Amino acid sequence: MTGVRGAPRSVMDSPTPIDVFSNEELNRQSPAGLFESLRYLVPSFNLPQRAGGGSATVIASGGLRGLNPDQTLVLVNGKRRHETSLINSVSALYNGSAGVDLNMIPTASIDRIEVLRDGAASQYGSDAIAGVINIILKDDPQAGSASLSTGQNFDRGDGEFLRASVDQGFALGSDGFAHLSLEYIDRKASNRAVEISPDFDLYPRLPDGSRDPREETIDRMVTTNYGNFPQTTWVAGLNSGYNLGNGVELYGFATYAERESDLNWSYREPRLSPDALPEVYPDGFRPLTIFDETDYEVAIGTRFTAFEYDFDLSTNFGHNKADWTNTNSLNSSLGPESPTTFDVGALEASEWTVSLDGTRSFMLEQGTLQASFGVQHRWEKYKISEGEPASYAAGTYVRPPGQLFAGQPLTPGSQATPGFRPEDAGSRTRRNNNVYGELGWEPTSRLFLGAGLRYEDFNDASGDTLIYKLTGRYEVTPDIAVRGSMNTGFRAPTLAQVAYASTTSQFRDLTGDGEQELLLLKTLPSDSPEAVALGATPLVPEESFNVSLGLTASLTDNLTMTLDGYQIDVDDRIVITSAFSPLDTRLSADGVTTIGEQIQSILVANGLSPDISGQFYTNAIDTRTRGVDLVLSWRHSADWGNLRVNAGYNYNDTKIRSIVDNPEELSSLGDIELFNRNRQGNLTDSIPDSKASVSINFQRQAFGANLRATRFGGYTVLNATNPDLDQDSSAKIITDLELSYQVTEAITLSAGGNNIFNVYPTEVQEPNARRGAGQYQTFAPFGFTGGSWYLRAIAQW
Repeated sequence: MTGVRGAPRSVMDSPTPIDVFSNEELNRQSPAGLFESLRYLVPSFNLPQRAGGGSATVIASGGLRGLNPDQTLVLVNGKRRHETSLINSVSALYNGSAGVDLNMIPTASIDRIEVLRDGAASQYGSDAIAGVINIILKDDPQAGSASLSTGQNFDRGDGEFLRASVDQGFALGSDGFAHLSLEYIDRKASNRAVEISPDFDLYPRLPDGSRDPREETIDRMVTTNYGNFPQTTWVAGLNSGYNLGNGVELYGFATYAERESDLNWSYREPRLSPDALPEVYPDGFRPLTIFDETDYEVAIGTRFTAFEYDFDLSTNFGHNKADWTNTNSLNSSLGPESPTTFDVGALEASEWTVSLDGTRSFMLEQGTLQASFGVQHRWEKYKISEGEPASYAAGTYVRPPGQLFAGQPLTPGSQATPGFRPEDAGSRTRRNNNVYGELGWEPTSRLFLGAGLRYEDFNDASGDTLIYKLTGRYEVTPDIAVRGSMNTGFRAPTLAQVAYASTTSQFRDLTGDGEQELLLLKTLPSDSPEAVALGATPLVPEESFNVSLGLTASLTDNLTMTLDGYQIDVDDRIVITSAFSPLDTRLSADGVTTIGEQIQSILVANGLSPDISGQFYTNAIDTRTRGVDLVLSWRHSADWGNLRVNAGYNYNDTKIRSIVDNPEELSSLGDIELFNRNRQGNLTDSIPDSKASVSINFQRQAFGANLRATRFGGYTVLNATNPDLDQDSSAKIITDLELSYQVTEAITLSAGGNNIFNVYPTEVQEPNARRGAGQYQTFAPFGFTGGSWYLRAIAQW
């Protein structure tokens, strides 16, 4: 069991809170993907449908206990899983995090998932501040299954999806196995924008002041990216093992995935966008970025016994590469001869780990002692490959006389994300060595005490650290026990956070007037000259202190309860700064120029375009998160059928304890906030404060039914400067229903609906007059595309 080495323990006997979900539970009522299953199964797991824009729309990013995705460690068969190369770069929530994308693992290959909801960095290493997700792969040498699911949204008939999977186990002689799996997922786009007013001009007015006649026929659904984006995924998995005898076992597992994701950008209308060249796009255009990802991981190892210790020696290598291509685009600074398709560049993340773990049980006069230790070496690499020259070039073309914006220089680089420049490209590597020791003592059948210590050493600015964990569990009665934990933890900055440099177009409200300006916004590496000129310093690890106290109770033979409260302090959290923009019209400290002009001069002096705004990642905020998890499970069997009821509740509250002072470089410019209200609110207010769910599963012979209701608490998105423009979203209840029938011993058919009452988030504002979108916050925890239906067939043998 994840969280305790040695002899397996049950969920109720664990000294720390843990959930275990079978493959059947993961598939039930969640045809979209693995992350989406955990959204409803784990009370404290928050997964917005969209955390923001940019690459945040591609990766599934969810966090435990109100913390970031990269503050939860993901394991596969107990081995550390590599991270994605795609950083949450244009996101409101989780900005800067580069966690593990669980949807790169085939659901068909999974036997169960164990979720440890407690800090565990001393046990498993960096990143386990909020907890651990351990994915256990199937190892049956004979069984297999196949499934096919399809469905779409209720409204507009969009969001169609198809998911097909197959897995099969094979015996390798009499002492081995191999279990193979293959999965295909095709998800189409959905859109909840509305047509803009027919009175709004999309084309420039004619010389006589009359409207262009094309206004009568142009499609006024100008926004097509206000929803979920299309994505196609192929993913395969292998799990294998062979017993050589004499206590020696060989094992190996691997996954391989290819995924194409489409990122649609905002419409560039011919009237208001100077970069929509009429010679190329007379009716305006919508740039499209295509992410082609390749992801794989291979692990091999051996388990053996020596000196009365059980050892596990393993090595695993993981790699993720994302190639970026812009199409339906142009570099307007190159004029009408500009290409319309560009190779933007590529991101790559690699991780290689070698580990040796050992554990042994000692029978003492006073109970049993489990002693464990381990050493590990980890190598990481992050690489940025530059795009083709036309994707970032700054041409000299200006609009000719007679055109709108005549004589005006145009934005360099391809729309809507310029290519990675040569100075952005390059690779970073680092090494980490760590060692740990752990003791688990059970002096009596009623008491368990645990202690762990880990030392980690990085060869970069992350340095070294020593962390610990103490746990305990005491049975007050045979049916009631108390448990608790105290631990320190850390998370070294990912190499993506250290090295990432990209420019995207984003809408931001700089002045707090409710109107959003289109910015060409560049994420600056914290050690780049332009970031240093704005006061950036090298990133260092986040550090945490976690205390939890819980109660477990078997209230009846069929009813169990776990209740756990926690407090997590995280110091030096890595966050993205506010945008420092040339469009900032506030007066600077010199009383003559604007802050925007001062920022522009700094960025231009370091070789950037005068149109670019900048931001960077920095250690700057200390937070405290307090919460409680409650889980109830009840089972009942009778002649009329089997009934299982699960209920979960989480309350979570994050406060900012302190914010670092502005660096001198910014203070000298004038009234600049390193982190404005919006940036602060993304940590404290933009995640629902609570989540409650009840799931009822009924089975009678061949018929099955599952009903689930989940209440997502309210949340608020803070305006950058103006509290009057804060956007409150109220709590909503989402209801899911699935009916199934076992046609034969092997085949089961199911029909169901997610969000069957078609609930939408709170409308926080009227649709934007220019884009016909913005009425819902995009990171609503249950999405903003309404309900959907699906059909599924499963064959098992």
